[in-house]
Amino acid sequence: MKRTDGTPSAIRIGIDLGGTKTEGIALDTTGGERARFRVPSPRGDYDATVRTIADLVARLESAAGSTGATVGIGIPGSISPATGLVKNANSTWLIGKPFDRDLAMALERPVRIENDANCLAVSEAADGAGAGCGVVFAAILGTGCGAGIVVEGRPLGGRNAIGGEWGHNPLPWPTDDERPGPACYCGKSGCLETFVSGPAVAADHRRTTGADLSVETIAALAERGDATARATLDRLVDRLGRGLAGIVNVLDPDVIVLGGGLSNLGFLYAALPPVIARWTFSDSVDTPVRRAVHGDSSGVRGAAWLWRPEEAAATARRCIPD
Repeated sequence: MKRTDGTPSAIRIGIDLGGTKTEGIALDTTGGERARFRVPSPRGDYDATVRTIADLVARLESAAGSTGATVGIGIPGSISPATGLVKNANSTWLIGKPFDRDLAMALERPVRIENDANCLAVSEAADGAGAGCGVVFAAILGTGCGAGIVVEGRPLGGRNAIGGEWGHNPLPWPTDDERPGPACYCGKSGCLETFVSGPAVAADHRRTTGADLSVETIAALAERGDATARATLDRLVDRLGRGLAGIVNVLDPDVIVLGGGLSNLGFLYAALPPVIARWTFSDSVDTPVRRAVHGDSSGVRGAAWLWRPEEAAATARRCIPD
């Protein structure tokens, strides 16, 4: 694919590596989608994972009619600054591997790797619910509770590559019946993840009522006037508001963006701001809470946005054949 001036189009490729599927997208410098593919993830096979991503990049470049694209990758973990190896990955076959270096060698170009929650934040900061905002806090409320932080378009990984791991902070200002809190897989008790993730809300309803229901069913019952279901969602709002107030007290972001399954609960966006304000150390708080615009596509789009348009354009110029 050529521009009218004869130079190659600058393409940014994003890869979202999940435990069951790997998705890739090719974006042009305006954020327009040129190609998208999804393939099964080779579970348990590190070498096959590297080959799968290399093959997917080649396929995306072919479909976009471009070569030398920049490549960004979102993974369920991070690269340890201490070792240069993957840590904290749900896809355990990545742990302890020099994933960025192996991919750079396979693709014959530098790559950028970020935690998948950071990729959500980058996507929403670029052209989603956080567009135009200097500091974006994007929380994933799904089977777990993670988050990413973006400052002036750049993900904030942190010194230890754990920036945004708010789900493993304790629930702020707990009541007597919230202490010590449910046990968390991390080995501690009372983590935010054990209160505000999807499974945590369902478990809270079960402990209170004895009914084993999904969050979707609880929400539907609440809409029909069920008092116990409404009480469960009220507790979610109160706990999530306290957790986000802790973030506002420390980070004071320009916007809070919610992704993951719980972000589909539409009442959260009006209900949360006054609770956040109640617990925040300020005379006034007007931090907006918004739903992720790009939904399930935010992760793969954010991986592509790890490279800025001007960087992708520079890469394209370097790849012009003699």
